Amino acid sequence: MFRARWVLTWSCPIRPLLLLRESPFSALSKHTASGWQGARDVKKRRYEATRGRKEGSSLNTETAAPQVADTWRDCLSHENENRCRQRLGPNVKLYEVDKGKQRESQGKNQGRWASVLVSLCSDHGEPAFLFTLRSSTLKGRHKGDVSFAGGKSDPSDVDVVDTALREAREELGVSVATEKVWGILKPLRDMSGMMIAPVLVNLGPLEEMSFKPNPGEVEEIFSLSLSHLCNPQNRGYTHFRTGNKYGYTVPVFRNGKHRVWGLTAIALDHTLKLIIPS
Repeated sequence: MFRARWVLTWSCPIRPLLLLRESPFSALSKHTASGWQGARDVKKRRYEATRGRKEGSSLNTETAAPQVADTWRDCLSHENENRCRQRLGPNVKLYEVDKGKQRESQGKNQGRWASVLVSLCSDHGEPAFLFTLRSSTLKGRHKGDVSFAGGKSDPSDVDVVDTALREAREELGVSVATEKVWGILKPLRDMSGMMIAPVLVNLGPLEEMSFKPNPGEVEEIFSLSLSHLCNPQNRGYTHFRTGNKYGYTVPVFRNGKHRVWGLTAIALDHTLKLIIPS
């Protein structure tokens, strides 16, 4: 249903999460439709160069050329981790929220924070990202959607990282050490005023982890490889209209077990730009 270059004239069901241009922190505010498409062309050229322009070759690292497999694995190297940590370091200041200003904020969710755990991992040696499929029994418009583990902050949470790690324990049944956190991407904000902090973490090998998902929140846990997500054939963009005018464009990742779109796709897209050395 959702294809790149389509313009949808109906009201977007995830509009509150996607109208990020109004936020001073918005990562979408600097992008137009042409900007997204230009970025897509650049990614396609980079991907083709990485793949050695071998059309039709398998995305499985077991069958890919050795240099291709090494390229993806380098994203999880200590050198790349240090580079990402340095890039993300300055973002901490964006999350130093004054408690007094939180109380004075207007609106239902103004001044409130939520965190998502953008989870890098390796699946049998291949770099990947871990996702959850939200339970179809949940209330709200996002039930059944693909997401990263996450949720709203609790008064007991020390910071946005603490929120993300706590939510991972509650949803996935795993405890993630703070040392595995690489940093925090720039915040996103939804229309209700809720600020979302994408916390980047490297979980390590999935085969060494034991998940105990909360059935009330999580219907399924699955991973998508980095090579799959970076393949231009599996990426697209959806344009939305606001009234009779162009509204906004968001990325979508297709052809996997489940479609990744919405705020999750935005956070994923920004993370891919960060972790893959240019």
